[in-house]
Amino acid sequence: MTEISKSHFLPIKGLSMQAELQEKELERRLSLFQVFLKLYEQHRNVLDDFLQLENLAQTSSAVNKIYVQGVVEGSTVYIITNLCDQKTQALQQPQGIWTIGKDESNGISIADPYLSHRHAAIQYIDNQGFYLIDFNSANGSFINGEPVYQPTKLNDGDRIRLGMITFDFFVNQTRSTLPTVAVELLMQLVPARNENSLNLLNSSSYQKNYKIQSLNGTLQITKGSYLIDDLKYEQSHFTEEEKSEILDRFFSKHKSDIL
Repeated sequence: MTEISKSHFLPIKGLSMQAELQEKELERRLSLFQVFLKLYEQHRNVLDDFLQLENLAQTSSAVNKIYVQGVVEGSTVYIITNLCDQKTQALQQPQGIWTIGKDESNGISIADPYLSHRHAAIQYIDNQGFYLIDFNSANGSFINGEPVYQPTKLNDGDRIRLGMITFDFFVNQTRSTLPTVAVELLMQLVPARNENSLNLLNSSSYQKNYKIQSLNGTLQITKGSYLIDDLKYEQSHFTEEEKSEILDRFFSKHKSDIL
């Protein structure tokens, strides 16, 4: 074999080996993809768990969980979320549509490379509820691991994934007014006074007697008592009715102890 023929053979042989290596690499990647596909089909929620861990790594230490809560109060509908700049906000939209994507024109704008410019939207439909709508996004939208191809109703506790962002959805449609807190418990909420204020209240210049009439005579109640002090120096915490009720109960208790 001449020197010229050898010089032609070596590049051809090198190209052949390179093509063979590329083919083997493609086969290896195809095998890995097939394994991943089988795992995903059988354990779809595993991927969501990995994505959730990714979210935790990206969020600040002050915010450990991201969420969207839909709130319905009569004719007023809004959402509460910390998706925007990791700050909890109440967002009201007159049409009941909250668009989500990385474009700043969205109602919920998130600077994430895996989101489309207009990725999805949450829409409220009267007398039906909240729905998730995907705008044919590149990386898709999912509810509890299932892809969203058409408007899909959201339920309390659903897990939503948009691109690589996973968050929980909650819905609130009722509001209850709780009963008033008992006066005895309110008294336990009064801030503790420091040592200087205690000395001041116990000084003779601040002593004062309160008198109430009993059947057997006059009952003296000293101003230095803890309850009366709190009523004077923490009076901004109570209404006039509450202070009157506290005094009545206090006087009744001391009358029963003495009589």
